[in-house]
Amino acid sequence: MSDRVYNVLFLCTGNSARSILAEAILNRLGQGKFKAFSAGSHPKGTVHPYSLQLLKTLNYDTSFARSKSWEEFAVSGAPQMDFVFTVCDDAANEACPVWPGQPMSAHWGVPDPAAAEGTDAEKHFAFDDAYRMLNNRISIFTSLPMTSLDKMALQKRLDEIGRNIPKAW
Repeated sequence: MSDRVYNVLFLCTGNSARSILAEAILNRLGQGKFKAFSAGSHPKGTVHPYSLQLLKTLNYDTSFARSKSWEEFAVSGAPQMDFVFTVCDDAANEACPVWPGQPMSAHWGVPDPAAAEGTDAEKHFAFDDAYRMLNNRISIFTSLPMTSLDKMALQKRLDEIGRNIPKAW
């Protein structure tokens, strides 16, 4: 069993909803095995209040949550990333940032709950749905046998998680 902690960066455009939710989920589910971070290519500068409300309702500590640029993680002295996942929704023609370097990466697109329209209940449902999708994917990710998969097999699994067709591990 490895004591290694893997650094994971969740990237999105605004870093106000999906990537913040993913960071919180992985830091809870992967505690001791993973350290999650999040950032945006064009950060909003504030975390969406529905993101914070949902996380607080689910008993997450939200003190970590701030909307920040991915440039914070591209400078000398920043944590070295082992994995980078984009969570923006390319189906909505949303531009996803690309991370340079050698970390394992995959696209786990999730519709942007911050773009949801309708009643407050419908908007909250969009955040709940984004949380559910991310939680499912991250749960599968944290259960992967990191030390026993070679790089190609691991990449295949990461891509399958993003396509919602994960196989039993």
